[in-house]
Amino acid sequence: FWLKEAQASSFAKIICLLATMGEGGFGKGKGDAGKGFKGKGKGKKGKGKGKGKGEEKEWQPMTKLGRLVKESKIESIEEIYLHSLPIKEYQIIDMFFQPGTLKDEVMKIHPVQKMTSAGQTNRFVCFVLVGDMQGHIGLGSKMSKEVATAIRGGIIAAKLALIPVR
Repeated sequence: FWLKEAQASSFAKIICLLATMGEGGFGKGKGDAGKGFKGKGKGKKGKGKGKGKGEEKEWQPMTKLGRLVKESKIESIEEIYLHSLPIKEYQIIDMFFQPGTLKDEVMKIHPVQKMTSAGQTNRFVCFVLVGDMQGHIGLGSKMSKEVATAIRGGIIAAKLALIPVR
């Protein structure tokens, strides 16, 4: 109405360009949080499983030995020791020992500190013994920022280091 035809067509082109370009500025912009923008915004940090309400999944073996144990092709742990096969999964040990037969004992929880530019970082080393009072024993250690995580990792490390005692 107040623009001439030549100005109106160029004005329409500019409007179309502005509509496709966004709101101007430098870079990609920071709007549309939650639609692929991975900047600092509000909302839940991480998409973890949550605490406490996850039930244990069935074990999926990752090694050939694990598959043989799960399929009951290997009947006893002594066969593994006889051929000196490396045990890489702690679930292999759990398959051979009934729940409750393996006893674990935390031998020592040792706090360690490291000096950084921001101050001190505290971590815990945990030494755990695992055994079945019938000739199998394993010692494992794990370092973690939390005591409970260090104990859990120490138990797993001890199960992987389980050896027969004569």
